[in-house]
Amino acid sequence: MTSTNQEPAARPDSGLSYVPVAWLVIVMAMSVYGLMSTWRLIGEPSLPESVFFLIYGGLIAGIVTILWGLYLLGLAFNRSARFPRHFAIWQVATILWLLARQAYVMLTPDFVFSARSLVFTAGEIAIGALCLYLLRRGAGADAVYANAETERPSVLVSVVAALLGIILGAAIGACAGFAAGSLIADATDMSCFEGACGYFAVFIGLAGLIIGAIAGGLFAVWRVNRKRKPAA
Repeated sequence: MTSTNQEPAARPDSGLSYVPVAWLVIVMAMSVYGLMSTWRLIGEPSLPESVFFLIYGGLIAGIVTILWGLYLLGLAFNRSARFPRHFAIWQVATILWLLARQAYVMLTPDFVFSARSLVFTAGEIAIGALCLYLLRRGAGADAVYANAETERPSVLVSVVAALLGIILGAAIGACAGFAAGSLIADATDMSCFEGACGYFAVFIGLAGLIIGAIAGGLFAVWRVNRKRKPAA
């Protein structure tokens, strides 16, 4: 009898390996929204000290999530073989932060228990665990993220491009959103009592800022990592 040392063929990827990338984008979007929502609370004198700890902790976690997420998006767009491992580290760190935040809220007397918040946190952890499962070894992710990164821009280039795209996209989105909000307020004869029409325009502008920042970052990363046709 003769024995062969052939390695088993890699399992074909079912497409689910792209779910962690989509989840990463969603988490980054929620972080941007969280930063926009809590930024105005900094320096509010009427809030207790325990609330400030949570606010500042959330701001720091949001900034880290966005910057770390840009790095991971660079790996993902490069189809880097390092993406599954680095994503796993990020996801575990995110789950630990969610658990620590929920424990702090439940153990601090200044906060009121919210079943909705608990369910939402549990859902985030469950989706994160699912993403870790999808990127496990032998699941087929190695067939997608297998690029040695020799022909594409470095991750640093992707991160810088994403930051520029976020800044430019946020500026364009905010201006477009504010203009659209003003036009809608005028077209619908919205009441300006106590600045209602102005608040509406600002709200639409903030929505445009968030959408523009996300779209600009994603477009910039895609633009620098898109495959270029070989010269004839």
